[in-house]
Amino acid sequence: MDTQPYDKVSAGSFWSTEEHALQGVLGVYADMKDANLFGLYNMFDNASDIGVGYDGQGLGDIINGNFTDRSGTIVNRWRRGFDGIQRANTVIRNVNEMEISEEVQSTVIGEAKFLRAYFYFHLLNLFGGVPIYDESIDLNQDFNQLVSPRSSEDEVRAFIIDDLNDAINRLPVSYPTEYYGRATKGAATALRGKVYLFNQEWEKAVEDFEDVVYNTRNNYAYSLHSSYSELFKPEGHSSDEMIFAIQNKGGVGFDYGMPLAFYLGTRSTFGSCWNNGMPSTTLADMYENLDGSPFSWEDHFPGFESDNSVKESVFLATHNSGEFTSLPDTTKLGEIYRNRDPRLMQSLVVPYSWQLGWNANQPRNMQLVIATGVNENFGQIRNNRGWQTYVWRKFVPEGNMNGDLTNRAHTPINFPMIRLADVMLMLAEAYNETNATVKAITEINKVRERSGMPGLNSGHPSLVVSSSDEVKDRIIHERAVELAGEGHRYFDLKRWGLLNQYTDGVIEKGITGSNLVTRGFQDRHVIWPIPAQEIEINSTLTQNPGWE
Repeated sequence: MDTQPYDKVSAGSFWSTEEHALQGVLGVYADMKDANLFGLYNMFDNASDIGVGYDGQGLGDIINGNFTDRSGTIVNRWRRGFDGIQRANTVIRNVNEMEISEEVQSTVIGEAKFLRAYFYFHLLNLFGGVPIYDESIDLNQDFNQLVSPRSSEDEVRAFIIDDLNDAINRLPVSYPTEYYGRATKGAATALRGKVYLFNQEWEKAVEDFEDVVYNTRNNYAYSLHSSYSELFKPEGHSSDEMIFAIQNKGGVGFDYGMPLAFYLGTRSTFGSCWNNGMPSTTLADMYENLDGSPFSWEDHFPGFESDNSVKESVFLATHNSGEFTSLPDTTKLGEIYRNRDPRLMQSLVVPYSWQLGWNANQPRNMQLVIATGVNENFGQIRNNRGWQTYVWRKFVPEGNMNGDLTNRAHTPINFPMIRLADVMLMLAEAYNETNATVKAITEINKVRERSGMPGLNSGHPSLVVSSSDEVKDRIIHERAVELAGEGHRYFDLKRWGLLNQYTDGVIEKGITGSNLVTRGFQDRHVIWPIPAQEIEINSTLTQNPGWE
């Protein structure tokens, strides 16, 4: 009975051609889309000050602080992180032994090492030191031997840097068009700079970020895209701003996307979606006036901040099955919102603005109405929770994307993990920490001016900055409004030591002042616990402080 299942590919017959090598590493890229890796990375904003969510992949247990070492969020992110690492290890080990062209072999190994570094960096930021398993571990043979103790944070970081050093040496600056989306030398350099930044190795971070921004070692030719809003639509997929993005496809027979519509869209979005992630009112109020001055509702409606009845008079409407019986001053609201940082209305759907949704199996313009009883059948945007909140425009598909969207769990919009504006703001931070404040301001202003906002030290007196502390505050602000919805804020607050200040006991409010969720925080939450099940399997694992 010496047979094999001919409907499946065996490891013994698979790793033999250049096409097999490429297919193998593409499987590792695909792993990034897993909900417990980076498939719902944007949900991490919910655990910060700029987003709000709830259980059901919204990181509700992280938001309210009720997670334990047995919570599904904790267990699944640990396990899927190591699953991705083992897939990368499989590629590195097998491709290294293949008799194929040296160029293809080297590039594929470089990609796998880049991805392995990404997975380990993510685990490091969540759990601290973790066990290191490299390509010498064959999961098929050594499954019962995965009992290594935790390495220190420094050891894990050194392993990540080694992988990225090798990846940078192997990867090309660019690929032919048909291979767009694969990891490049610039992506690996930017990620290495980010690893240095998170460890406060400022000079090394500057060196890598300058290479990406100013082409000091290689000619990457990255540039800011002229349209901020297009970056989060198919029009931005091939933008020179995209350094590394998760590639998503949709359409009949092409279910290879992330659930962006599913978890960011509303009941008025194609497929009738859940909006597990929503922008916070805190984020909405961060966006400055067009002249760069701070925004305040008090300037327009005295008593707004202290009196919910004022909020209700500003926003609430009444209707009878979609026919308005009363409306607030929507003309004034429109003027207020349009006189703000353009990224506000490009990222968020604001009250009484419109978003192309889906209803009765056809596209339909939907309005965000602040009232009870709203429904998509009335042409209104319905929040799945019944909350009166802002909702995302960023990453949420319009209609059915002209037929490209056929499954709400597979939205064909690429998700940027590293883009140039992010790198510029990280470079600004590294400059600021090395007393190069003027250079830091230059990088911040590039990002602001792309969106039509005045630069620092120009125009309104509130834009004047001089000290490094003032520049740091500006970086904290700019990263919030520029990168909203992209999942970076939670990790930024952690590394800045601000997670406690920005979340502890904070009650997130709806647009009219209603209480939505109360954030819970303890000092031990900064580093997640090692899953109890993993300690039971591997007795060499030690628990993080505060979780014993």
